[in-house]
Amino acid sequence: MKDAHAAIDYIIKHSKEYAHAVSRVTYLEHFRKTKKALCFQSSMKSTMAEKEADAYAHPEYQELLLGIEAAKERAEELRWMLIAAQARIDVLRTEEASNRFLDRSTT
Repeated sequence: MKDAHAAIDYIIKHSKEYAHAVSRVTYLEHFRKTKKALCFQSSMKSTMAEKEADAYAHPEYQELLLGIEAAKERAEELRWMLIAAQARIDVLRTEEASNRFLDRSTT
């Protein structure tokens, strides 16, 4: 049953990091709209369509998109590692129940 405790410890240890990763994704996704507006306003183009195209092509906007990509990747990695730890606990619980059943059936 030692592995179950290690899995639980893993969940406890990484839950805060996962929460931070998810909040970072949310922040960056919302900030993306602000960054687009700032890039839009700084554009020297004359039409709205040109300003929007300029904003999307701006290096700072593209850099932000890469940041969102990295943040989502980290959040997903943590999420799946936490799911795997929970699955490990479930497997160990099932194995223990099976062992108890076998012990009872052999006596």
